[in-house]
Amino acid sequence: MIIDQSIAFFINWFSNPNIVATGIAVLFGVFWYALYRPPLHGYGFLWAVGVVSAVLTLLAIVVIQIPLQTLTGQLQVRAFDTATLMKWLYILAIPQILLSGFVQEAAKLVPVLYVWQKSDRYLDPKVGLIMGAAAGLAFGVFEAAWALNQAFAGGWTWASVTTGGFVGLAPVWERFYAVAGHIAFSALAGYGLATERGWLFYAIAAGLHSLMNYTVVLLQSQFISLATLEVLAAIVAFGAMGWALFIRHFGESAPWAGGGYRRRLHLGKEPKEYATK
Repeated sequence: MIIDQSIAFFINWFSNPNIVATGIAVLFGVFWYALYRPPLHGYGFLWAVGVVSAVLTLLAIVVIQIPLQTLTGQLQVRAFDTATLMKWLYILAIPQILLSGFVQEAAKLVPVLYVWQKSDRYLDPKVGLIMGAAAGLAFGVFEAAWALNQAFAGGWTWASVTTGGFVGLAPVWERFYAVAGHIAFSALAGYGLATERGWLFYAIAAGLHSLMNYTVVLLQSQFISLATLEVLAAIVAFGAMGWALFIRHFGESAPWAGGGYRRRLHLGKEPKEYATK
């Protein structure tokens, strides 16, 4: 049963391809990533980091996240009756929500860890941040393309916005801020790795990711409306993005930027931008 769910999810990920939906996902990614002012020369390996991140994260969802979430749900069904499960859903769903954040952020960070290891565990903090952002960008766009493909296949059109207002825009709006969130969460994790605070910033990134996802549980528990969910989740994503961009553009003057990290660069010839900031 668990294997069947994972396989079904994997197949669904590539179903209903739509060029318009994919194009929107790519535009969202380009818009958010451009705010980080990534280097245009000398960092071609960022493409590889992104591709590997996207593939590994999807595989981690299929092989690790979904099986563990399913197993957790089965154990809860055996331990509690339906009424109890629904009454305490906002608490009982926390382990499954945490799995989504911690599994995905770990998978996205794998290629960044590889480069860090190959660089003798020394990275300029802004290089770590930009690499993390690239990893988040790739999976964020990958996921957005899948979600928008499903929305378009389900009958969503721009007319839905006219008739449904903000709620009608939800399928596109949530991908807009989710891509920003994916980039920011991974950027923070990459920055933490480069500043010798890897575990701390990984936990923060995964926690923020889980918090964004937890809004779905609040909706299912009937604590908030769909419109409120879209606002609260966006606040988490944009807050993380603001933090990551502040670090990116203001360096050590940013909160949590810290100090005392090693300033050696082992990525070949560094662009002047990173060597002087």
